[in-house]
Amino acid sequence: MASSEEAVSAWSCLQVAKWLQDEGFGDYVDLLCNQHRLDGLGVLALTEADLRRPPLGLTVLGDIKRLAVALRRLQSQNRAQLEELGLQAAALSVNSVGPGWRCNDEDDGGDRGYDGTELRLRSVGDRHRHGAGALLCQTHSNGRCRQQQRQQLAGRLDPEVWKTALSALYVFSVCGFTAFVMVIVHERVPDTRTYPPLPDIFLDSVPRIPWAFAMAEACAVILCYMFLLILLLHKNRSILLRRLCSLMGTVFLLRCCTMFVTSLSVPGQHLKCASKSYGDTLGKIQRALAIWSGLGMTLAGVETCGDYMFSGHTVVITMLNFFVTEYTPRNWNLIHTISWVLNLFGIFFILAAHEHYSIDVFIAFYITTRLFLYYHTLANTRAYQHSRRARIWFPMFSFFECNVNGPVPNQYHWPFNKPAFMKTLIG
Repeated sequence: MASSEEAVSAWSCLQVAKWLQDEGFGDYVDLLCNQHRLDGLGVLALTEADLRRPPLGLTVLGDIKRLAVALRRLQSQNRAQLEELGLQAAALSVNSVGPGWRCNDEDDGGDRGYDGTELRLRSVGDRHRHGAGALLCQTHSNGRCRQQQRQQLAGRLDPEVWKTALSALYVFSVCGFTAFVMVIVHERVPDTRTYPPLPDIFLDSVPRIPWAFAMAEACAVILCYMFLLILLLHKNRSILLRRLCSLMGTVFLLRCCTMFVTSLSVPGQHLKCASKSYGDTLGKIQRALAIWSGLGMTLAGVETCGDYMFSGHTVVITMLNFFVTEYTPRNWNLIHTISWVLNLFGIFFILAAHEHYSIDVFIAFYITTRLFLYYHTLANTRAYQHSRRARIWFPMFSFFECNVNGPVPNQYHWPFNKPAFMKTLIG
């Protein structure tokens, strides 16, 4: 090999060109050495990902693989120089991420900055996600900086059904706890003779529509059916259901805190609400089970009092709307329009029925949308998803999302196998 006595890191562009000629890659001398001025230091830092993506953008798979092997061999022969430069010899290898909740083998040494990029290759035909790329992270220990090479299979979307089951258990538990808190709150409803309804611009300006609240719940039911259809046909239905359960449970857990801490007077005289005692603990549990089984809906014969700050109906309608619009293709304009119309009309009907103050609906809409956007921003951004700050402040998010690499594509397929007679007829 040319200039074998001289350190590779000190090679000039001409020496790199000579090495490429010796290795049988003379066709790429002009691209690598003349156009991009690749010297010895650049050769040691070159990865297969660099060969594939712009500005090099090699397209011949055989040349890419053979050049990658030659680079790996050269780097292995100069391991000492790589360590001095803070690089690693195995920078071109691709390792898959093993199953299980390990957040891609992160250690807990502290915050880390990402020094590389993930390469994600998407096929046009089947849009099967696969990729390779070295993700280098730096960790500091005892004042010395050491680099570890982290390999990730970008675009990996593990269904992890057991986590989805845990999220479903979480939201069901929160709903049960919410129902019990509603029973306690009902015992503390302020007397309307002492605490009349608070002034509200919307409620004072718009006359009450008696049937409006039933229409709001009808909007919620339609949105629920739309989401269930999307969930049934979506390829990554386990991830969708897990995200819905975790977000819905978190918002309702926050609602438990707000309505327990502050008891507002009823928003209208039409509500025949008064503090009511359910006796012993068994009576409270029975009433909570009745609310829980009816999902707190008047359509199911459930009537509650005192559960204000903030509107649970608004939370459900808004969350379902955002999931419908997020996990359907952007060009499904009709579905998105119907979803938003149902969301906005549902909110209007809640206010028109005078079942909640305007501030209840506003806070519910704001909290639900912000939490949805924050969650998905973290889930779609790898740098935040595996940061130490995310693990501390959002431990449940880190647990549920650590093996979901990147945005979830909107891909659909029929979830059931073809019946036997269809297999006979159409194969």
